[in-house]
Amino acid sequence: MAFVNFYSVIHFFIWSTSGRYFFHQWRFFFILSIGWEILELYLPFEFAVEELGNKIMDIVFNTAGFYIGIRLRYDGLTDQISNTTSQNHPGP
Repeated sequence: MAFVNFYSVIHFFIWSTSGRYFFHQWRFFFILSIGWEILELYLPFEFAVEELGNKIMDIVFNTAGFYIGIRLRYDGLTDQISNTTSQNHPGP
């Protein structure tokens, strides 16, 4: 079984969307992210059966997605602020 699979990519997009639009607290992210991986150990479904290496890679993908989502949030806010201030205070 591969350490990176289709579900890893889904994890990345879920967490990048969450970081971009919904919340930005790292503590909350880690509780949900690691909590989900622990919960998968006890779920009786086939999608939850993974090797330890895959679970670690899921957390890596979660972290990368969340970080990129937060960066997109702040970069977007910075662009909005700079556009607003340049419109309100035109140069010489």
